[in-house]
Amino acid sequence: MNVIFPLMFGAGLLCIWWSFWPREEATRQRSGASLRERLSDEVVQSGLGGLTTARLLWIAGAVGAVVLLFVMAVTAVPAISVAFAGLAAYGPIAFVRSKARRRRSQLRDLWPDVVDHIASAVRAGLALPESLSQLAVRGPEELRPAFAEFAHDYRAAGRFHECLDALKARLSDPVADRLIESLRIAREVGGTDLGKLLRTLSTFLRDDARTRAELEARQSWTVNAARLAVAAPWIVLAMLATRGDSLAAYRDPSGVVVLVVGTAVTFVAYRIMRRIGRLPVEARVLR
Repeated sequence: MNVIFPLMFGAGLLCIWWSFWPREEATRQRSGASLRERLSDEVVQSGLGGLTTARLLWIAGAVGAVVLLFVMAVTAVPAISVAFAGLAAYGPIAFVRSKARRRRSQLRDLWPDVVDHIASAVRAGLALPESLSQLAVRGPEELRPAFAEFAHDYRAAGRFHECLDALKARLSDPVADRLIESLRIAREVGGTDLGKLLRTLSTFLRDDARTRAELEARQSWTVNAARLAVAAPWIVLAMLATRGDSLAAYRDPSGVVVLVVGTAVTFVAYRIMRRIGRLPVEARVLR
């Protein structure tokens, strides 16, 4: 009994002291979109009709398997076959990402015109759904199909917010997200500042497109240097693969280690060069 009371007294003091230091609850916040979400956005932004993320992954796997079998039949070296199969499997993904980048660059110059069309329609007295629907006829050629589907959805359902969500999914573009959310808020709260907001957004988008175009022109040499640095070792390896005596070195464990280390160094160097010369990519924060 003489020991229990001091222990209870000490435990009480500890609890009182601990209460002065509240523990903050750890909240998990997403720092950005996941890899699959980014790939899905790039598939949509590429404009390749009928292509989905699952189909793209299947195509990449099929291409990698075909190249693996072909190189294995030619060289009979598993390490080289796996290396070239990995590069070939990434080929379709790289093609889609490149096409998505080019299309984003093209649409970057078109979004100010879209905003101007909506502002003109609002000034003419059209409601927001009609302002968006008329872009299927008067909007930029590349964006007309998406707005035509919006017009069809709105005529069929009449639910503006759900149609806006479907339009965001079809476009998968950060600029479209901002525009659509601005229109959503204007629809909900009303007000007379929508025209001013659209004019400000149009001016901002034009300035951003002009600045980014200049930076991309200066960045191109860094990107080309990175691609050349990646391609050069594998071109040399492909040339060595035409000589049977050179392939024998890669059948040994030491040759496999050389390939693995070379692949890792190539990948890290490419990522570093791309990161050094990379322009900030606008993320979709209003999914």
